[in-house]
This record gives sequence, C-alpha cells and structure tokens, in this order.
Amino acid sequence: MAGNKPFNKPQTEPRVRDPQVAGLKVPPHSIEAEQSVLGGLMLDNERWDDVAERVVAEDFYTRPHRHIFIEMARLQETGSPIDLITLAESLERQGQLDSVGGFAYLAELSKNTPSAANISAYADIVRERAVVREMISVANEIAEAGFDPQGRTSEDLLDLAESRVFKIAESRANKDEGPRNIAEVLDATVCAYRAAVPAAARRRHRREYRL
Repeated sequence: MAGNKPFNKPQTEPRVRDPQVAGLKVPPHSIEAEQSVLGGLMLDNERWDDVAERVVAEDFYTRPHRHIFIEMARLQETGSPIDLITLAESLERQGQLDSVGGFAYLAELSKNTPSAANISAYADIVRERAVVREMISVANEIAEAGFDPQGRTSEDLLDLAESRVFKIAESRANKDEGPRNIAEVLDATVCAYRAAVPAAARRRHRREYRL
C-alpha cells in the first residue's frame, strides 16, 4: 500500500455468481500498484517518461484505471499539467468522470500517494502483472485450439503456439535487457495456464480430448 490510508476501489463489474466460473482464479493484478502509479503521476508530472517506458493503458487491470491513464497521456501530449483539476476536467469532457469514480476517487489517488519516489517500481509491478495476464490468455487460446483443432495438424497448432508466445516476447522486450528467450516465455505461459485453470478442469479436458 502506498500510503497510510487505504484506497477505495473504483466501481467495477459485478461479481460473477456462476459456480463454474467462480471456481476460476482471478487474473493476477495489483490495484494498489496501479493506484500508486496514477497518484504518483499527479504529484510529479516529471516522472511521466519513467512510467510511459514501462506501461501502456492496456496494462491496467481495471477499466477506470485505463481511462484515467489514457486521459493523463492526452494531457501530456498537449503539454497540459496533470493534476487533480486538469484530469477531472479532461475526464468530464470525455463523459467518463463518473465512470472512473468521480472527483472523489481522483482526489483519493492524489491524497493517498505520499510521493512519486517509487513510481518506477510500482509501474514495473503493473507491467509484470499485465504480462502474466497476457500469458494466461495465450495459454487458454492454445489449449482451446488443441481441444478443438478444426482440421489443423499438430504442426499447425505448434506454429500457432510459437507465434502467440513470440508476440508476447517481442512486444514486451525490455530496452535494457533485450527480448526474452522464447523458451522462457513458453515455460512461463504453460505455468500461467496451470495457475489459471484448476487441475480438475485440465484433467477433464484431457479426457475429452482422448474420446
């Protein structure tokens, strides 16, 4: 948690009550890290480049946070300051202020983030969680393609898996570290699938595939 006072979470979609869906794990994310990134940017606009090098709007888990970051980017591009007032006005003009939690939520983001000193570390957390969610999504896609190949050969499916995994590695290459080895990403993708899909469901899929 970035500050002494806990954040209120913005309004998100209602919880799913379907027992089958409820058994699945929640995708990895860190609301606190996202809030600290957004709050830190309002406190120190000079840290924008540090954050923009690490994350994009799609990396934020909640829709309100994605909208807030998009408006921050819009303000940055026009040379406008990013603060509580300018951000609220920009969101209001887009008709999105209420959907992100209103002025009160923006004020909480600013108030409950004591400084932007650790904003790079918070941005790294946001990015890391987003990468894992991408890997889970790709793992699910690959699994579904395997269970329902629709006439594709095993070689076709392998090409699909390699292309999807390589896309993650390519798009997430760190400027300092270089592209990640595809074998690393593939291993991480398999682990992400196992973490996201309960063991019972995986066994059921294997039985269905053998029939």
